[in-house]
Amino acid sequence: MRDYKVKNVAVLSRAFEVLRVLQEMRAASLHDLHLATGIPKSSLLRILATAHQSGLVWQRMVDGAFVLSYTLQPRVEVDNADWLVEIASPVMEQLTKRVLWPSVLSVPRLDHVETLESNSSKAYFDELPPNPRGFRVNMLRSASGRAYLAYCPPQELQAVLKRLRARKGPGHAIASDPNAIRQLVESTRQRGYATRTSDFGGDYELARHDSDDGRSSIAVPIRLKGHVLGCMNLTWRRDVAPLQEIVRLYLYDLRHAVVVVEKQIRDSRPDLVASWTPTPH
Repeated sequence: MRDYKVKNVAVLSRAFEVLRVLQEMRAASLHDLHLATGIPKSSLLRILATAHQSGLVWQRMVDGAFVLSYTLQPRVEVDNADWLVEIASPVMEQLTKRVLWPSVLSVPRLDHVETLESNSSKAYFDELPPNPRGFRVNMLRSASGRAYLAYCPPQELQAVLKRLRARKGPGHAIASDPNAIRQLVESTRQRGYATRTSDFGGDYELARHDSDDGRSSIAVPIRLKGHVLGCMNLTWRRDVAPLQEIVRLYLYDLRHAVVVVEKQIRDSRPDLVASWTPTPH
């Protein structure tokens, strides 16, 4: 660049430093950024708020970390699901404001689903904290896992089932039962949403009578070009409302939230829609 003999804009220099650090760290708390940049937290908050308003930075609900917007990330990082979290997170927040119960965004992995985003309940009597980012969820027993299995392509389903059959424990038994899998797929598609199995209490391995979080869940897949990118659920306390009441009251809201996310993916990621082919998780 030519030497224009002008003074640097100190505020801009600080802002660019924050963006650079976020790019290197991928996600950082306010304290992390303070330690990495030496910028006072009050100044950091002003920079981050301005960057957020400009669409450059967003904040995850699940852990409060600040993340660089996918619009500034290299397009080659298609398999990094942070872009999906960024799109879905504000939609999930609006969903919880309407229905009060929290929602969770999960993505499929090799033999489980992984929590990437979750929010806190707006119901004053529901104090269960959200699962942390990276929480492993049983694929065959959870609502999100079953939504994925019911709607993923047949070849992908068979590959996942092969991996699940190699795992030990009662939580994976039905992977070896073709009739049970067929019923799972058919019943979930007929309803248009997935539910937990009756023996699932939230723990990856243990049955509900040994570990019970007291919750129920329904989940709907987020799809693109016939593939499942992830699943969004609603989860609530079983002792407050039965399954069918939640379905009657809030299934439309959950489905609408997923439709909004899918539309935003198509609108904001034409490169993904045009060329994306999922890699094995």
